Amino acid sequence: MDLLESKVVSLNKKQIESRFMYHSIKRIFDFIAAICGVIILSPVMLVIAILIKAEDHGPVFYKQVRVGKNGKRFKMYKFRSMFVNADKMLDKLKEQNDVEGPMFKMKDDPRITKIGHFIRKHSLDELPQFLNVIKGEMSLVGPRPPLPSEVAEYSDYDKQRLYVTPGCTGLWQVTERNEVGFTEMVQLDIQYIQRASFMFDLWIIWKTVEIVIKPNGSY
Repeated sequence: MDLLESKVVSLNKKQIESRFMYHSIKRIFDFIAAICGVIILSPVMLVIAILIKAEDHGPVFYKQVRVGKNGKRFKMYKFRSMFVNADKMLDKLKEQNDVEGPMFKMKDDPRITKIGHFIRKHSLDELPQFLNVIKGEMSLVGPRPPLPSEVAEYSDYDKQRLYVTPGCTGLWQVTERNEVGFTEMVQLDIQYIQRASFMFDLWIIWKTVEIVIKPNGSY
């Protein structure tokens, strides 16, 4: 079945929030898995940190305000993959956006560093988000957390993405990724929310591991 062949018109927020057992198991799993991830992947994270620092002597980590569940804002952590002050260059690049809608993606973004290209391709820049998961601001699986400026342009349909905790990975990342636009990404996120289950989350996590090894077009 084509994941994009049907469109969910609306979600029942109360019904989603009433799934106490699923959300409780998901939170416990997220917390334990995130701590294990930090411990197991700490050597990889250390190497990445050294490479980032060695390239231009700038900060290793990048913090950015994102919008989480029910519109709550939080600071999301990533390994820095762009030059320092890259955000100030965004206005000049918006006309070259490769994605339609309130989201910016540029295949040959000149702001990305050499090590940044590698860690973004293999999604390794997302590893510091284990901290956001431990804090409960993010889940391992869920919709991508948007920027406040993106949410400001959301329709009521788009805002349904904010019914659940945002994730480090999700259905969009392991399927269509940069092959589709903003509208299709929202559609996939809403399909995930509608179909969410612990086994579905495990499947997405497994597919994410495969993509880290064999990238599916991320940039």
